[in-house]
Amino acid sequence: MAGEAAAAPGKLTPDDSHTLLVRGKTYHYLLGNPAGGVSSTTTTVVLVHGWPDLAFGWRYQVPFLQALGLRVVVPDMLGYGRTDAPEPIEPYSYKSVVEDLAVLAAHVAGPRQPVVLGGHDWGGAVVWRFALWRPELTCAVFSVCTPYWQPLKTWVPREVLVETLLPNFRYQLQLAGPDVEADVVGPEKLRRFLSSLFGGRGPNDEFGFSTEVGVMFENLDKIGPSPLLSAAEMDFYVDEYSRHGLHGPLNWYRNSRVNFEEEQELVEQNRSRISAPSLLIVASKDKALPPAMAAGMDRFFDSLVKEEVNTNHWALWEAPQEVNGHIGKFLADVLKADKGPKASI
Repeated sequence: MAGEAAAAPGKLTPDDSHTLLVRGKTYHYLLGNPAGGVSSTTTTVVLVHGWPDLAFGWRYQVPFLQALGLRVVVPDMLGYGRTDAPEPIEPYSYKSVVEDLAVLAAHVAGPRQPVVLGGHDWGGAVVWRFALWRPELTCAVFSVCTPYWQPLKTWVPREVLVETLLPNFRYQLQLAGPDVEADVVGPEKLRRFLSSLFGGRGPNDEFGFSTEVGVMFENLDKIGPSPLLSAAEMDFYVDEYSRHGLHGPLNWYRNSRVNFEEEQELVEQNRSRISAPSLLIVASKDKALPPAMAAGMDRFFDSLVKEEVNTNHWALWEAPQEVNGHIGKFLADVLKADKGPKASI
């Protein structure tokens, strides 16, 4: 993992990669070791990206965590980049992905060694579920933008949730359908699509995506470059998304029923509380995951810290120093308090 000397804070270039066969699927991941090398007390952090992102989405956080003396593992999640993209929806369930991450973590950190989990967007949902399904492997957990919600006892279709409780999720109805996958095909369409998600606008400030509609196909051809990525970084995203297209990434929006059915095991065992030290960083301008969604989640945690940054959804890129500061303080407190053999930084 190489740093860019001119960037502040430092960020990665996507030039280091590893692969691992995980439960029949090939995962691609970035691996960053601390500058001083790995010792028996090195803590491992697993960072989980969301939609529509890649492992490279954590480019501002990995060098920071390495500088703290941590080992960092960042996979392309299932369906994305150089990781396999199965056609069925079942492999994309929280439980299945958690088991994939447990195998990856054991490969890097060692069998049965607890790790720190960090997530953004869908990745945030995954790391909260990791803490539920595999508490024995969870040293601490943090999420950027994504709040925790407990496993549901009663099935509620997404359409009903959108109409009654979560109008900010209306875009998910479109993403779960066939239209986006069928329309956004080829490098140029992917470029406009990704630019629209990453803050690009048309000449008259046209949007290419909104939480109320989803992808605004009529505007895609007008969308200019993203202000959040360099030209080279956008080229990288387009190339990586061209490998599989959008079927795999959009499968994450199609398996809510599978998640519900698998999580009845958690419901029956009354496993809705997270015991590991936890951090949530909300973004005040995030329309998809507004801070209000986190109201009341404290009751499900033994120890929860909440912080807020004044950004849109892409907080990892818009305010990397502030986000890193919150993560760094949280981890310093957690790992200092933890007397286990893997807790030293």
